[in-house]
Amino acid sequence: MNNPSQNLKNSYTLITGASSGIGKATALLFAHKKHALILTARRLDRLEQVKQECLAAGAADVLIFAVDVTQKTEIEAMASQLKTKNIKLKCLVNNAGLAKGTELLQNSETSDWDQMIDTNIKGLLYVTRALLPLLIEAKGQIVNMGSVAGRLVYEGGAVYCATKFAVRALSEGFRMDLKGTGVRVTNIEPGMVNTEFSLVRLGNQQKADVVYTDMMPLLANDIAETILWCVDRPAHVNIQELIIYPTDQATVGQVVRGDKSIKNLIK
Repeated sequence: MNNPSQNLKNSYTLITGASSGIGKATALLFAHKKHALILTARRLDRLEQVKQECLAAGAADVLIFAVDVTQKTEIEAMASQLKTKNIKLKCLVNNAGLAKGTELLQNSETSDWDQMIDTNIKGLLYVTRALLPLLIEAKGQIVNMGSVAGRLVYEGGAVYCATKFAVRALSEGFRMDLKGTGVRVTNIEPGMVNTEFSLVRLGNQQKADVVYTDMMPLLANDIAETILWCVDRPAHVNIQELIIYPTDQATVGQVVRGDKSIKNLIK
């Protein structure tokens, strides 16, 4: 039976937000499987470092692009370069995303709204649309990084949750629009994952550390392994959605701490 992982070794996987966290973990795991990679992020210095780590891990090839997913012209220029190089794009991992702030709506900053909407929704759309011709040609796969916040809303998270509800809706829409092309679409929906996510959101390392105090969150590599498993399914199998919680997280907004009581995640 056709094994997509074998095909990936002769083609490329593009990962956005690849300089840290889940994106970096996914890049390194795919590198260990000898895949060829295209890594994108805003921070060129970090991309260069991840590239070297991936090559050392066994990646067949690594291309890097320092681009901002919110800048449509940058994304279109990257896509044009890939088409010129006749890249076979077998998988796109739309990982770039963020949350900003935990304030109630009436106290939140509109600039934070803009950043979340521009990155989590419009950025995902810009990247996907620009790369669709390559994905359709290769009968590839789109993996979108959603969140359990795309299913349940919590206080102080209205806009972030709205963006992840949108990612889930877009994933469903992509599957409908791409029917008959052979392109698979998967939406990964993690709970708490210990990455730079909370630091970016809270803007303070001490506050970010509190989020994971006295509990065991998911790790970036847990999500990377999940992505690889979805991609590794035979071509006739599409994992539509996959929800992943850490055992210590009961639901959105609640976690079991060391004393076994249920407490809010961010206070």
